[in-house]
Amino acid sequence: MNFLIVGLGNIGPQYLFTRHNIGFMAVDFLAKQKNLNFKTDRLASVASYKLKGHTIYLIKPTTFMNLSGKAVNYWLSYYKIEKENMLVLVDDLAIPFDTLRLKPKGSSGGHNGLKSIEGVLVGTEYPRLRMGIGSDFAKGRQADYVLSNFSEAELETIPFILDKTAEIIETFCVEGLTKTMNKYNQ
Repeated sequence: MNFLIVGLGNIGPQYLFTRHNIGFMAVDFLAKQKNLNFKTDRLASVASYKLKGHTIYLIKPTTFMNLSGKAVNYWLSYYKIEKENMLVLVDDLAIPFDTLRLKPKGSSGGHNGLKSIEGVLVGTEYPRLRMGIGSDFAKGRQADYVLSNFSEAELETIPFILDKTAEIIETFCVEGLTKTMNKYNQ
């Protein structure tokens, strides 16, 4: 059985450490743990590795956030992976910073990357790991907040969050969604 792990983010050095890019940061962290290099391919940067008989494909769409669905659709089809075996890593304003919540489905919550994926998959029924980035912004400043860099204090915590995210990804691939939710959801 194969799995597609999708880190959402925006390409370009100006977005590297922004809150909106925590999905990219998570797949980069896992790739570094596994000593993998991403190669740029159609609509995404791609890396893969084997785990207990499974192939795990990591992708970072190169389409910018609001067109992430194009990359997801292409790679699901290319690798012949069912959407139940895909996990989307997404930043989430609605939950506190450093909180991780694995969900089997759900709405986009206004997130443009999820809206794009929902559009091409024609539905919201696919697993996602919501990565809390907090909501410390003034009314009407949401876009500025998600595109801002993490604070120094937050950056100190990020490696622990990414390490836990890597554990969740691998548990999802080996033990399944329900067991992983029971084990890790806070």
